[in-house]
Amino acid sequence: MKRVAVLAVSLLLLALTIPFSVQAGEAATGNPYHFGFKKSKNQQLASINEEGFKDIIQKNEAIFLGDVSRKELYLTFDNGYENGYTPKILDVLKEHKVPAIFFVTGHFVKEQPELVKRMVAEGHLIGNHSWSHPDMSQISNARLQEELAKVQTAVSSLTSQKEMHYLRPPRGIFNDRILAASKELGYTSVFWSVAYRDWEPKAQKGWKYAYDNVMGQLHPGAVILLHSVSSDNAEALGRIITAAREQGYEFKSLDQMEKRTY
Repeated sequence: MKRVAVLAVSLLLLALTIPFSVQAGEAATGNPYHFGFKKSKNQQLASINEEGFKDIIQKNEAIFLGDVSRKELYLTFDNGYENGYTPKILDVLKEHKVPAIFFVTGHFVKEQPELVKRMVAEGHLIGNHSWSHPDMSQISNARLQEELAKVQTAVSSLTSQKEMHYLRPPRGIFNDRILAASKELGYTSVFWSVAYRDWEPKAQKGWKYAYDNVMGQLHPGAVILLHSVSSDNAEALGRIITAAREQGYEFKSLDQMEKRTY
């Protein structure tokens, strides 16, 4: 009888732990990647051919490059928190009549509702950067849905943008499961083909450093990642736009992207 009782208790404990084990296993499923790429030089295309995740990006129809047969550029900004430079960035975009997309976190939406309203009022898109900026490869699909829904609901309550279709995984960390799950929720994951180390406010090096880094990587169909916490980016943005246009480039909204290239 003791053996039967022990067995019954063991089975009960096992049953109680199954849901949590499944959820933990789900969160860890899929080899995590930190997005990286081979940078463009002399207007050659950026590449993810050697990164080990190209098939995952392509299968889930994430954005890396636009139409590389056209001299089109897509400006994207990550807004995790406000460091005082987003108003300047918006001023420059308005002056030059350039569309952009701002990927915002819950912190940014809560702390800067007026800037969120201004982004939409001035014709820009707002993308989802998650509510709390977690490593998405380590959270469950249910938590993913909650993270994205909270941002979308908050933005919808503030602005005329009632839908949200673009996601940038925090820190560029992702796996196959998270891209597939977000796609099922109606999101296109957006990565980048032009970027540099610009996210450290205490390591700014002047507008020319930002300008040289971005201009040195330009190529047709480029998706440009800039962080709005950077004073260098805010000061260089107008010059970048002017110089890119002088080279024959046109700035477009992600909603205008007709072709994706991998």
